[in-house]
Amino acid sequence: MREVTVRDAIREALREEMKRDNKVFLMGEDIGKYWQGAFKVTQGLADEFGDERVRDTPISENTFVGAAVGSAMTGMRPVVEIMFGDLIALAVDQIINQAAKIHYMFGGQANVPVVIRTPFGAGTQVAAHHSSTYLSWFMHAAGLKLAVASTPYDAKGLLKTAIRGNSPVLFAEHKLVYGLKGPVPDEDYTIPFGHADIKKEGKDVTIIGVLYMVQKALTAAKELRSQGIDAEVIDPRTLVPFDRKIIGDSVKKTGRAVIVSEDCKTAGVSAEIASIIMEEAFDYLDAPIMRVTAPDTPVPFSPVLENAFIPDEKKIIKAVKDIVS
Repeated sequence: MREVTVRDAIREALREEMKRDNKVFLMGEDIGKYWQGAFKVTQGLADEFGDERVRDTPISENTFVGAAVGSAMTGMRPVVEIMFGDLIALAVDQIINQAAKIHYMFGGQANVPVVIRTPFGAGTQVAAHHSSTYLSWFMHAAGLKLAVASTPYDAKGLLKTAIRGNSPVLFAEHKLVYGLKGPVPDEDYTIPFGHADIKKEGKDVTIIGVLYMVQKALTAAKELRSQGIDAEVIDPRTLVPFDRKIIGDSVKKTGRAVIVSEDCKTAGVSAEIASIIMEEAFDYLDAPIMRVTAPDTPVPFSPVLENAFIPDEKKIIKAVKDIVS
């Protein structure tokens, strides 16, 4: 099977869905012909589909996300790109109070098939205003779906599902995953939401990674294997809906769990997953649930401090060894 990058897989999904359905169009800052996206995901699409379907927007996230919500309600299928995940805060009202609630408040008479793509995460030395990971904010927004792809295969399949669906979706990406290569089939495919993926099977401990942390978990699992510890690595792929069963079954098998997420520990993604494990597999736990997360601080600009901020393989390995005797 051919190998492509996450960046190219996302672009392929956008291109194929735009060809498949002329109601699909793109909106965002600098995504058009001149700049072609801050991370070059939309490169070439404006030349192919024109300015009507690849729309550069003003620097006003609340405004263009609101425009996308309105167009979705009238039958279009907008895919919005917000340049950096932190800037999504400027559009939270439109996402949470409008997109996520309209289907419910209209008694099911209106749908909002809008997809909002944005990259989160640290590691590129662009400071606190451009490096945070706010996934747990949107897990709490009833009516909104949340995808967290970590591989090219998952990115393409999940994005196609998001675009074809009738619900608002936050499609969370990570800056350091864009260049990651992996197998992607030529034929059309989708990945259903709410189905986690076992990236590596194991029997001694379950490691649940989110976004880029899946890759770090796999690297840590390889090192742990050389030390006689067989870790299972699970990628939720979507946080809303969340696959409780596959996580629960894994922890029932291994008896131990380590959750790795780049957001802050307090009230973060890891806290919710830990609660789910307690509800699904408490009687099977042989050790406390461990969480490897970023600290409760803004992301530092200094490369040395930023590297210390980001969860890494050493921290994952230590957490595993703390609970595996």
